[in-house]
Amino acid sequence: MGAIEPTDRGTAAPRTEQWYRCSVEQTLANLQTGTTGLSPEEAQARLLHEGPNALPGKAADPAWLRFARHFNDVLIYILLAAAVATALMGHWTDTLVILAVAVINAAIGFFQENKAEKSLAALRGMLSSTAHVVRNGQKMEIDASELVPGDLIALRPGDKIPADVRLIEVHHLQVEESMLTGESLTVSKQVEALDAEAQLADRTNLGFSGTNISAGNAKGVVIATGAHTELGKINRMIATVDESETPLLRQIALLGKRIFQLILGMMVALFVIGFFWHDYPFGELLLSLISLAVASVPEGLPAIVSIILSLGVQRMARNKAIIRKLPTVENLGAMSVICSDKTGTLTMNEMTVKNVLTASNIFAVEGQSYEPRGRVTLAGATEPVVWAEHGNLAAFVRAVDICNDASLQRGDDGRWSVVGGPTEGALKVLARKAELPQAEVERFAKIPFDSAYKYMARRCDVDGESLIYLKGAPDVLLRMCDRQLGADGIQPLDRAYWEREMGHIASQGLRMLAAAYKPTPGAGHEIDHDDLQQGMVFLGVAGLMDPPRPEAIEAIAMCRQAGIQVKMITGDHPDTAVAIAGMLGMGNDLRAMTGQELEQTSDADLKAVAMQYSVFARTSPEHKLRLVRALQASEQVVGMTGDGVNDAPALKQADVGIAMGIKGTEVTKEAADMVLTDDNFSTIANAVREGRRVYDNLKKTVLFVLPTNMAQGLLIVMAILAGAVVPLSPLQILWMNMATSTTLSFALAFEPGEPGMMKRPPRDARESILNGFAVWRVLFVGGLLTTAAFQLESWMVAGGQDTDHIRTMILHTLVTAQWAYLFNCRLQDQFSLNAGLLRNVALLTVTLGLILLQCLVIYVPFMQTAFHTVALPFSSWLIALGIGVLVFFAVELEKLVIRRWKERR
Repeated sequence: MGAIEPTDRGTAAPRTEQWYRCSVEQTLANLQTGTTGLSPEEAQARLLHEGPNALPGKAADPAWLRFARHFNDVLIYILLAAAVATALMGHWTDTLVILAVAVINAAIGFFQENKAEKSLAALRGMLSSTAHVVRNGQKMEIDASELVPGDLIALRPGDKIPADVRLIEVHHLQVEESMLTGESLTVSKQVEALDAEAQLADRTNLGFSGTNISAGNAKGVVIATGAHTELGKINRMIATVDESETPLLRQIALLGKRIFQLILGMMVALFVIGFFWHDYPFGELLLSLISLAVASVPEGLPAIVSIILSLGVQRMARNKAIIRKLPTVENLGAMSVICSDKTGTLTMNEMTVKNVLTASNIFAVEGQSYEPRGRVTLAGATEPVVWAEHGNLAAFVRAVDICNDASLQRGDDGRWSVVGGPTEGALKVLARKAELPQAEVERFAKIPFDSAYKYMARRCDVDGESLIYLKGAPDVLLRMCDRQLGADGIQPLDRAYWEREMGHIASQGLRMLAAAYKPTPGAGHEIDHDDLQQGMVFLGVAGLMDPPRPEAIEAIAMCRQAGIQVKMITGDHPDTAVAIAGMLGMGNDLRAMTGQELEQTSDADLKAVAMQYSVFARTSPEHKLRLVRALQASEQVVGMTGDGVNDAPALKQADVGIAMGIKGTEVTKEAADMVLTDDNFSTIANAVREGRRVYDNLKKTVLFVLPTNMAQGLLIVMAILAGAVVPLSPLQILWMNMATSTTLSFALAFEPGEPGMMKRPPRDARESILNGFAVWRVLFVGGLLTTAAFQLESWMVAGGQDTDHIRTMILHTLVTAQWAYLFNCRLQDQFSLNAGLLRNVALLTVTLGLILLQCLVIYVPFMQTAFHTVALPFSSWLIALGIGVLVFFAVELEKLVIRRWKERR
């Protein structure tokens, strides 16, 4: 390809994704650098032009502004207006109580929901702190933030690559890039230019900022720094993703607007009626209208919602799911699609040998991950193999164990891990499972693995016999062998057999690795490639895979039963991804859409395609983000799981971002809404169940709170229309709303999930929490409470009771009836007493608390003065309880009628 145009300054690196298509000479020329590196003066000039090699931060809003935002709600506006009006009228007690309610609600929202945005800071922490650079031919160590395009850097095992580089010299370089690409294997790097377009995972001549050197050495020239690196692109995507509002918050906001419009219209109409028709004194009418506003506003609802969500968060934390953002709990209940990364999320992220193919048999290998436990059996058999009867199998295992640079170790926590590449680690685990007799091995020279020739070789003495072992790609080794080790000894190579059987292994989505050997009697200790060209004996092929998590299979089945689609989005090969998806039970007739196909699909077409496919392979961070947005455009509530940095933007865009807590990076955890502390996919299914329970309880709470507000509002409206005294004062209404409604509804937060909850489909996130049935229930119960209060008032007025006594009795009766209605709300459709009192001990607790609060407001002198109440005799308690029982059975009768009407339909 032609030279890339330099920037307008003429010294800095061009910002392009095409560096992998440039030769080393082109790259150096375009960057205007050479083998001796930049001069200090030129490096300083480029640093001033390009800026430091660091990711830009994001200024956080001050605490006062974040707190003030919680007053930005129409319901709070009504309260604040009421507080101003009462202050102007000199009712300071009313003013202080109303303001206290508004401030308490804001404080709850501030402390419960306002989490510091740390994902960008965590991402910046992934950059390397130092770099080994060549300037003016001199090697030096500098702060990584001072790197500029055109710098030559040296890379060694264990290094974190400090910037995006074009590799110009490599020596057996292996790089672990799963944080960016999702690939579970280390990547072998080379320096030759690539002819065709390549996805990120296939750009084998580039090194990316933040990835780790697993083995080998290299030199490279910096092509991008800071925000222009691949890590910087992810940083920009995270920074530009807007926080999505949950369905419940949208509905609560809409409910607030509707209530505001209703109150405003009613206040205007009632002012006209009261002032011009009934000749109400202006001050008294204004106080009555303030009572109407306070009565109609469910000011306790935000606090109740926060409390219920907080309790859901605590329950989930005990069940290994940490919720970072409070509304996530409700979103879980509406989730209809889970987009899951494969590596480390649905799979173990630990390569495992699943079978071994020899010239005579296929053997199955049991066990998961790196734990060296599991039997080796003949395929289809149940008994473990007798190793003495399968000499060619033992020879294969010995070969891959000795021709191997990895080691297996067990940590203090009992978890097994591998030092070295995951593929070689899996072969070490196989050798431990085999439990072969200990051999005396003396290792000599080796030829390290290199992607140029795709094998590794080692010369050694095993029990006194001089051998060369060879391990690598099956197609390469087959070309190098003319014989094979059969059950009865060495025999001619049957290439057709190996190709046929390896085709079966490949169809299972397994990666393959072959081994061969060669006796070298009397030879020396050195080895070169010529030693491998004749006399090699093919031993066999291992089929390896990153196995599915067993618990993920069960969790996916549970999600599908609950009507939740599961989609795999991975950077891995399409065939491997489809095979793993089949093992996970993600569906029949599975097909994979690749990242390249996705790039060629328009946003409009992707909206439909995203729903049709269950597997997306060879994807980049941009692809994952587009897929989440496409699903959201189809009105889906999307959950996205992941553990790598490449998952972070999609996690933040998703309605529910789910990070793995053990293997997940800090970036992923900070970008996510939920972190799984056990990295167990089944925890997601449990979290969905909890989310549905929480939403059910939130809906029950709304249906519990609103009828009381309606009843209070109707009492005031009817009193003004009739030209009578308003039955309740503003403070009495606030007492009922905050002290009793909040206290009683607290019990609903502890209601267990209803039967069959995980067998119903996800709710429609667009459906209002106040659907037709809910509106009817609010009207029905509100009407019951209003009728009961007016009948009681008429009876007491006829009996000659004074105003304070009547108001106290109406207050107490409404509170008692509301307590009785609480039991109606426990089950949405069934007879509420079937739920059983002992299933929710909180009911007894709030009942005792309510009795105590009512005694305080009715019998304590300073409370009587503040709230204009009087002491009530015990007979009044019995009357209020009787009215409450009538309300309870009236609502249960209504539920029975509606249930039978639905059954007939």
